[in-house]
Amino acid sequence: MKIGCLGSGAWGYTLANLLASNGHEVFIWARNKDLIDHLKQKREHPKFPGIKMEESLIPKESFDEVINSSDILLESVTSKGLREVLETIKSNFPNFQKPIILTSKGIEQHTGFLMDELTIDIMGESYKKYVGCLSGPSIAKEVLQQLPASCVSSAYDNDLMHTIQKLFFNPYFRVYPNADIHGVEFGGAMKNPIAIACGISDGLGFGANTKAALMTRGLHEIRKLSMVKGAKSETLNGLAGLGDLCTTCLSVHSRNYRFGFLLAEGVTPEKARENIGMVIEGANTCLSVLELGKKANIETPITKAVHDIIYNGISPKDAVKHLLTRMVKEEHL
Repeated sequence: MKIGCLGSGAWGYTLANLLASNGHEVFIWARNKDLIDHLKQKREHPKFPGIKMEESLIPKESFDEVINSSDILLESVTSKGLREVLETIKSNFPNFQKPIILTSKGIEQHTGFLMDELTIDIMGESYKKYVGCLSGPSIAKEVLQQLPASCVSSAYDNDLMHTIQKLFFNPYFRVYPNADIHGVEFGGAMKNPIAIACGISDGLGFGANTKAALMTRGLHEIRKLSMVKGAKSETLNGLAGLGDLCTTCLSVHSRNYRFGFLLAEGVTPEKARENIGMVIEGANTCLSVLELGKKANIETPITKAVHDIIYNGISPKDAVKHLLTRMVKEEHL
């Protein structure tokens, strides 16, 4: 199959390379022309020096050429940049009917849309059958090194869901189908603010007990708010929820975790972003989570604490103190 990858960040590149290793012809595009030139000349990504890309992974400068040449699209821009990319497709290709696999993990601000809802909002209700996603616990560098990993494929259309599963499946990358697309996407989006909280916790020198509490209560926040989107609780207990939460909260390779760690060390949010050099999805998502929670009258105290540290200048120590002194309620999971 011919697959077009929109976005050449760490995760998009890794998935594109994986698909190429599975025998597909993959075209990869990025707005950054210098990055495309680097991929062409060096045959490796600047974030992963020494790991050569597959021969059938072909960098392309032309957005339209990638769209025209592909049977299916792999989306891997940012959640904030997805709307612009889809609007460009809709404008340049008004009759576009190729499937798209969403991999961005986020919730759009103000609309509260998950990435599949955003896609349908732009492309139209009739495009729904072409919308799918891939999500789960996946650190790009580990996948690129072919270390064993498992993810989840989902889609509105059952055939597309299984097509995605087969495209990515190989001996080191196991993919499970799950038809609960909102559960799969919601777990992937909302775990990022919790990972920032865990990075802050470690940066402050707290222990495993603290992180276990943050992850467990964080999962509770995710499950509570996921009901707004009609997600199934069992999905949030699986790879796309708990699994992704564990990886993002525990790995030093997680950009959201590292962002939190730097904040705890006294680095400003702006400098922390600059230090990491990649989009911090959790910083954007916490804004959307608070908007959703306010509309549904659902509290998300950990996400609120992360928001206050990033946007309101609250010190990490004061935010933790506030969390620990909140009124205790009976635990309901």
